[in-house]
Amino acid sequence: MKIGLQILLLINGLWLDASAKAAAPVYLFSSFRGNGEDGLHLAFSRDGFEWQALNGDRSFLRPEVGSKLMRDPCICRGPDGTFHMVWTTGWWDKGIGLAHSKDLLHWSPQQRLGVMDHEPNALNCWAPEIVYDSQSEQYMIYWATTIPGRFPETENTGDVSREGYVQNHRIYYTLTKDFQTFSKTALLYDGGFNAIDAVVVRDGSRWLMFVKDETRRPQPKKNIRLAIGEKMTGPYGPAGEPFTPDWVEGPTVLKIDDWWIVYYDEYTRRRYGAVRSKDLQKWEIITEQLRFPPGTRHGTAFEAEAEILANLSKEYPPQTK
Repeated sequence: MKIGLQILLLINGLWLDASAKAAAPVYLFSSFRGNGEDGLHLAFSRDGFEWQALNGDRSFLRPEVGSKLMRDPCICRGPDGTFHMVWTTGWWDKGIGLAHSKDLLHWSPQQRLGVMDHEPNALNCWAPEIVYDSQSEQYMIYWATTIPGRFPETENTGDVSREGYVQNHRIYYTLTKDFQTFSKTALLYDGGFNAIDAVVVRDGSRWLMFVKDETRRPQPKKNIRLAIGEKMTGPYGPAGEPFTPDWVEGPTVLKIDDWWIVYYDEYTRRRYGAVRSKDLQKWEIITEQLRFPPGTRHGTAFEAEAEILANLSKEYPPQTK
């Protein structure tokens, strides 16, 4: 009788372990390849280190709006389970792309949001991101734009655009509750430097903004800094010292157990890198521990249920090694 009970407990234990693994959340990563011509790519991971491509690393969704690129795709899940995605539609567009999906397989018609159409001198809308605030029950969509002459104190620190203007970006935003009406575009962050590729996440009662310092002249920086605010819409305090190597961009963040992991595109070295920290002060480079699909560009990491991955894998099996 004791032997039978032990066997039963062992079987139940194995079953419970398998069920727990199946129910554990997974991590997904949206990104693009090349110049963004073929659209959305997805990869998955169970530990945040080893990432495998889905659909044989082929596109899930091709761009149809703006200049018909899909760069820097950012995906955010709302409280009703819907995934919302924004992206850069072109190098010199004044709008961004927007689409929605319940399962990451079937997408709504793509929409162009003309978030900077009202600014006649605006050059671009780069790397839009989207985040949800459960307290105000609204989404914030934010991006980087250069408006020549708007911030003259840093006008001579950036790269030169194809129009001959010096790129001198700041971070702007709009708010929405329903994706039907949007607030007037406003300035989200001016840290006193040329800034792009911001990502905002909640940390308890405060908000963290990881942002790229895009300063090029007189000394190139191109690294990631952290600013902290009390509300999603700011104001955010001064950015801290850089905590990544230089010549990186496109930060995205996961909180796994006690670790903050900040991934970034090492675009000059043609690979993905990351740092991690438990206190947001002491950072450890973990790039050599990462495995990403070749060619992964400026993506966003986010959490989803195992069921979402199961459906994606059923339709689009992981890339075989």
